[in-house]
Amino acid sequence: MSDATSDRPRRRLFDQVSGTPTLVGAGSVFEGQLQVSGPMALGGTVVGDGAINGALSISRDGHWHGNVSARSAVVAGRITGDVTVDAKLEIGKTAVIHGRVRAQVIAIADGAVVDGEITVTGSQPVVRFEEKRAARTDS
Repeated sequence: MSDATSDRPRRRLFDQVSGTPTLVGAGSVFEGQLQVSGPMALGGTVVGDGAINGALSISRDGHWHGNVSARSAVVAGRITGDVTVDAKLEIGKTAVIHGRVRAQVIAIADGAVVDGEITVTGSQPVVRFEEKRAARTDS
């Protein structure tokens, strides 16, 4: 018998990730070149370039200073640098990106700020949406 929640489609890319992600938690700072072999969640600050071989999630309080590439990404925080995503990039309403953005599929919520060139490598145009879900809170 399957769990009803596992049968429900998941909208957020990061909700589809299995396994334990690499975590840079709130209040933490990582400086240097970062290479991650799977998914990553950022709630703190990274200063340096990064290559994420999985899904990247940057929370509202997360900040990446440097260029970053990932297979897929959901950004609610800030990036100061270029972003390259192989598949889908979802930019939430609280996101601020200062740099070039490149992905196969790009969805941008109303209220998000992208200060730089946007390049879509797939056949679909940039999708604009109104973010209606409440911010996730972990208690």
